Amino acid sequence: MKMKIYLLFVFLISIKVLVFSQENKAKIDILDNPKLILAKQTMYGGKYKSAIKQFKELYDKSPANSELPHYIGYCYYEIGDMTNAATYFKEAESNGAAIPETYLYLGLIYQKQSNFEKALEKFNQYKSKVNSKKQLEESDVEVYIAQCNNAIQMKQSPVPVSIINMGQDINSAYDDATPCISADGKILVFNSRRPEDPNSPMDVEGDGKYFQDIYISTFDTVNKKWTPAQPVPGNVNTDAHDAVTSISPDGKMIFIYKNDTKDNQSLGGDIFVSKVMKNKWKTPEPIGKPINSTYWEGGACLSPDGKTLYFTSERKGGFGHSDIWMSTKINNKEWSKPVNLGKTVNTPYDEVGLFMAPDGKTLFFASNGPGSMGGYDIFKTTYENGQWTTPVNLGYPINTEFNDGPISIDASGKIAYISSDRPGGVGEKDIYMINISEYPLIGNKKERLSNGLSILKGTVRDGFEGFGISDAKIEVYDDKDVLVYSTTTNENGEYFLTLAGDKSYTIKANAKGFQGMSEKIYLPTGKEDTYILVKDFLLKK
Repeated sequence: MKMKIYLLFVFLISIKVLVFSQENKAKIDILDNPKLILAKQTMYGGKYKSAIKQFKELYDKSPANSELPHYIGYCYYEIGDMTNAATYFKEAESNGAAIPETYLYLGLIYQKQSNFEKALEKFNQYKSKVNSKKQLEESDVEVYIAQCNNAIQMKQSPVPVSIINMGQDINSAYDDATPCISADGKILVFNSRRPEDPNSPMDVEGDGKYFQDIYISTFDTVNKKWTPAQPVPGNVNTDAHDAVTSISPDGKMIFIYKNDTKDNQSLGGDIFVSKVMKNKWKTPEPIGKPINSTYWEGGACLSPDGKTLYFTSERKGGFGHSDIWMSTKINNKEWSKPVNLGKTVNTPYDEVGLFMAPDGKTLFFASNGPGSMGGYDIFKTTYENGQWTTPVNLGYPINTEFNDGPISIDASGKIAYISSDRPGGVGEKDIYMINISEYPLIGNKKERLSNGLSILKGTVRDGFEGFGISDAKIEVYDDKDVLVYSTTTNENGEYFLTLAGDKSYTIKANAKGFQGMSEKIYLPTGKEDTYILVKDFLLKK
């Protein structure tokens, strides 16, 4: 009897070992399958939709595997499908989560769902599964934990603003982002991934969405509303990605980011410039060296006086991935050697989406570092006493646990525009208008610019020939004869300044080979709209 029991025990053990070895063999076959290697290569190449199909073919043969649902979940995460991403990550978790990053991505999904406690739980689970200090650092899990704690704290103390979705005249069912407003608040340009027509090209090798184009809307001063957005007229949009990053304060020039593998001029990501001529935008031209380099440059913005260009770049000499740099204008064709804004502003993370305020000293940008609530948040820094102040998070609900920014503010200082992928929008990412009249973002506590700034602009012309004089010098003095602003005219002889209103100034115009002129003016402040004073000069030889 004992012998029978013993033989039965050996038989059962043999079956268990056989089953175990067969399961392991099946698992090894799946993981060593050349199709898996190809699927990973597709995934690492950024072709996530194609990778999902490849992974699912293997997944159907091995549903109990935890690696495959992880990879499928990751691909869904990268294309923004959080519902399917969560489903597959949870399955990977229930199957043993052989890849620790399963917990990390579950935490990120819970973070986007505003479930910060659950997110913190998953982040800590991830930390407990990883033994490598280097792997922990590279995962940025501590940054995500800090972001969750920031979100919990900031949501308890919201800032006094009102936020309005700009509606279907501006937004679409697709991504609409990067609102850029002219200083007078009358021209809005932005990026959209909506199709212009049924034959619009799609980024089939990327995320499968329509290519990004630049759109424009103008403010109807009679009916007090924005006109329906249209593709920017002229030779700007192409069959590849075209993205505006800012508009000059005078609304006559846009800075564009291009990265077209079929165009050697923009390969790798560079900054281009397009100027408007008779209501049509000219073919963008690369801004050239030393702004553009062999490294990635992601966008630029111009100071109100036109003297300084701020831009983002991954070139050597920075403090992180994408840093903020600045370059000063030598003449209408040349810029000085770029200078990094320094470690007070730049971090080991990404700084992107720049906007220089009409006051000429307050710089806004977006960053995804530990100071945000999650994803990208909008920060501001001010140039005071020869240095940049420590960046400040603009707070909730301007910022959220979603991707927010960049921001753009008109000269009135009362209205701001941002883009965000927060829930409740018309489409995927939407553009929002923010009333900041009770929460001034320009100026410090001692100088609340709640009335905003006024605009002084005009043209310096040859008094005999009548053409505009390029590089003419414009100087503005206050009533105590102190120089408060200076700039030079563009190639058409035009100048554009934003100044504090309700003040008296002396304007001086000088150009080489011409007699200078000066004139005293009073610059009012607009009660509702930004006040604009046009002052032209005719110089004689």
